[in-house]
Amino acid sequence: MNPHILAAILSAVFMGTIGAVAVYADVSAETVTFYRLFIGAVLMGCFLLFTGQKDKVFTWPGFKVLVTGAFLACFVVFYVMALSYTSMANAVMLLYLAPVTASAVAHFFMGERLSGLSAALIGMALFGFAMMMEFNFSLTGRNEESIGLFYALCAMLCYAAFMLTNRLIHERVHVLTRSGFQMLVGALCVLPFMLQQGDSIGAVQWGWLVVAGIVPGFLAIMLAVVALRALPAATFGTLAYLEPITVVALAWFLFDQSLNTLQLSGSVLIIVSGAIQAVLSQRSPRWVAAEPTVGVG
Repeated sequence: MNPHILAAILSAVFMGTIGAVAVYADVSAETVTFYRLFIGAVLMGCFLLFTGQKDKVFTWPGFKVLVTGAFLACFVVFYVMALSYTSMANAVMLLYLAPVTASAVAHFFMGERLSGLSAALIGMALFGFAMMMEFNFSLTGRNEESIGLFYALCAMLCYAAFMLTNRLIHERVHVLTRSGFQMLVGALCVLPFMLQQGDSIGAVQWGWLVVAGIVPGFLAIMLAVVALRALPAATFGTLAYLEPITVVALAWFLFDQSLNTLQLSGSVLIIVSGAIQAVLSQRSPRWVAAEPTVGVG
């Protein structure tokens, strides 16, 4: 399997663990998000220093990297704000329009032309996600709900922008440098919101916050940046739908939240569409020829 495809798959799976980690950590979403990003940035810096790559730490990453880090933080903050006004189902359904939005923008403005089959696969993955949510998108007409949907829309646009701006960063900025700075900038953006919560954190909770910084933080975001540097937006966007599958699977195994036939069918649909998209990407001559080399050295 192509290493960038594998990176995208692992990133989606690791991203999907944040829900379970947040439950065990039992602190506010802002606190989990801050330590997820901050610990991830610290780990990246330590890794580069201990492997003799300090030049990748003490360097100016460029304005685009900083902007991408802000998008990373904003999509989380807007999503948390949306949950205060509308249901999780409504917010998540809007948030996961991001891969479709990113693919459309890449098609029309970035020269990443979507074939009919690729567009169909994205649609199939989106439909599978809707099946997993049991098509549960309900509007009550309340003013508060409109505010929640607006915040969810902002979260979706920031998530799509995170995908796209990573594709625009110059190759001279090493993939480890960009992911480390993106996590650091994201953490600094979330810091004021985290301080407002005033959470009291115990020893066990600190352990889970460290896990958040390692798995859905350091590993997931680094692998996402590695994948986004090489994969077309459509391929990464389709594989990103493996994240909600991970969330549902962990809820099933850890919290005994059963899946019905519709949800299982939606999961299968996402997996099949992702697998076909991955195969198509590996067979695409234009993508293979343009694929940049990624390494840690």
